[in-house]
Amino acid sequence: MMKKSANYFLFAYGLFCSSVMAGALKNEQRNIYIPTTISIEAQQTLSEIIKTQQYNLRAPAPDNIDAWHQLHFVNEQVMKDVNDKVVAHTGVRINEEQLGSVPVLDIRPPNWKNNGKVLLYTHGGAHTLYSARSTLISSANMSVATGLRVISIDYMTAPIANWHQMQAQVMSVFKALLKSDYSMDDIAIYGDSSGAGLAISSVLNLRDNGMGMPAAVVLWSPWVDISDTGDTATTLKSDDPILSYDNLLHNSAKAYAAGIELTDPRVSPLYADFTKGFPPSMIQVGTKEMLLSGSVRLYQRLEASGQKTKLDVYEGMWHLFQVNPIPEAGVALGKSAAFINQNLKD
Repeated sequence: MMKKSANYFLFAYGLFCSSVMAGALKNEQRNIYIPTTISIEAQQTLSEIIKTQQYNLRAPAPDNIDAWHQLHFVNEQVMKDVNDKVVAHTGVRINEEQLGSVPVLDIRPPNWKNNGKVLLYTHGGAHTLYSARSTLISSANMSVATGLRVISIDYMTAPIANWHQMQAQVMSVFKALLKSDYSMDDIAIYGDSSGAGLAISSVLNLRDNGMGMPAAVVLWSPWVDISDTGDTATTLKSDDPILSYDNLLHNSAKAYAAGIELTDPRVSPLYADFTKGFPPSMIQVGTKEMLLSGSVRLYQRLEASGQKTKLDVYEGMWHLFQVNPIPEAGVALGKSAAFINQNLKD
């Protein structure tokens, strides 16, 4: 099921990049190495990704709300078909709901049985793009892999909302679940890219407000330092087949931060204080993404703070490789699901 849906994703994302790059000032040509140490399927997929030149996607100015609206609209329209197909292939059931006055998608796998556990999902998109609906390729597959009810939070994105408002929405969903039949021990959270950073910030907010913390945190390719720092931010700058800080991430970071320093712990949780506690966590990242250093540094900070954490690094993999039709993705998804379910049982 993942194989077909991921192929649809690759095709749709190529169309999306083509449509929004028409007005770009220039198109960067990257000579990206395809390693022979990854699976044949991964080599073929990476070759196709390189052709889409996703790194040429250019962000509007941080305060140009109309341009962001337009970019967001185009993205959602292009991704609609792929995510509709994901739902059909996985067989998940989806309901649109409100939790704590925040819109969410309630996703349940086929033959779901209520075990009293729930997994929250904060989607990625550089804090500025995507929605719960347009990221079903991640959440639907995770629901099937874990067998869990997944709540995908459809939070507002920047610059329509800023970091404080976005984190508050995630908090509201937690509060709503805690008012129902769930305890923190029944809840896990996962996020990808900027959504992983949002997940970390939200967990720290829960902790600091005396609300406790969820049972587990899984982070896929986390964007935890929204400034352009870290070794691989430079060394992999021209070998990342997906991301560009100059073209997309910088303006997205400024839109999210809304005037505060990009290294402020409230927007770059890498710099937060983890000594007061953090749930068991798994960090997955590939060696071909410029965010690799952020994952390594996060792991080091968590470990130095005495927290239970695991860094799961994949040879030759790119940003959010987990949604692609390759053996490495199946391994990573399976390990993520096992980690979540194990900690929910403990």
